[in-house]
Amino acid sequence: MNRKTYVEVNVNNIKENIKKLKEKYKDYKYHMAVVKADCYGHGIKILEEIIPLVNYLIVATLEEALEIRNIYTDVPILCLGVVRKENIKICIEKNITITINSYTYLEDIVAEDIKGLKVHIKINTGMNRIGIKDKIDFMKTHNHLKTKQVELEGLFTHIYDASNIRRTNDQLDRFQKITKEIDLTKIKMIHIFASDSLLKYPKLNFINGARFGINMYGLGEEKLLSTFKVVSEVIQINELRKNETVGYSGKYKAEDDTKVATVAIGYADGIIRKYTGNNAYINNKKYQIVGNICMDMLFIKVDDDIKVGDKVEIIKDNDHIREIANMLDTITYEIICNITKRVPRIYIN
Repeated sequence: MNRKTYVEVNVNNIKENIKKLKEKYKDYKYHMAVVKADCYGHGIKILEEIIPLVNYLIVATLEEALEIRNIYTDVPILCLGVVRKENIKICIEKNITITINSYTYLEDIVAEDIKGLKVHIKINTGMNRIGIKDKIDFMKTHNHLKTKQVELEGLFTHIYDASNIRRTNDQLDRFQKITKEIDLTKIKMIHIFASDSLLKYPKLNFINGARFGINMYGLGEEKLLSTFKVVSEVIQINELRKNETVGYSGKYKAEDDTKVATVAIGYADGIIRKYTGNNAYINNKKYQIVGNICMDMLFIKVDDDIKVGDKVEIIKDNDHIREIANMLDTITYEIICNITKRVPRIYIN
């Protein structure tokens, strides 16, 4: 590693978070780990520690599912996204469970021989992204599956505004109305609640699956252990005279004689230009990012305590991630998922 720029992933903290979640939600039969987007930026290497603790993995794309399946042959995997018709046979061969999002989609894929396929039906209860919204379409889908030797393994929906009790209760009501004509006890898996909705709403008797996503990494509303840190180093210190500038467009101008450290990380690594004004940490002391962030480097206003080679925590811990997200008017998910694969992941226990 030429640049001392990396993501430090605390694997032990991920395991401890999962253990705490499993204990808290022990009345759910299925503990499902959402590991899409390269495990929320942590890297799929952490799966070797996650898999023994959960009984299902969830991804967004077939590519993600196949990447995992090439390493782990037995773990169940559900793909949340829509798999194209021409790839259904791959899912059967590789034992990847797919999402049925509409009766039309089901009609399209059953034109092929899909014996042995496992599916979950996605029910659209109000998010209006993908899923079956109409009870008639749901029943047509449900009944058609029974004729095709396809295993209907699960039903699910997604709570889109867990902080809003009325909206969430409306979604739960819609789910039950859409599925009213079938015996839910005959469905192997029903999963509705994810990280924040698990925390806010009691388990309903027909739900037996809990989806662990951002909370595995301690970044949901449940404050658990930090798992993700972005580290770089000071590669040069420039002494600016009053009114001198630094970086592209001279965005930062020194009001007095000032020291500015150049750090080996930039927007190609996922530290976007809007990070300017945010804080970073050097030797456990807070310093401000200044000037326009470059593709591969950025600038931090420092003092005489800082020297070349010092470690810089661009993202320190979960509290810092929340602080950055608030300043950028976004969510914590985006902060960690934005860190590119150019930045190596270093795993510690």
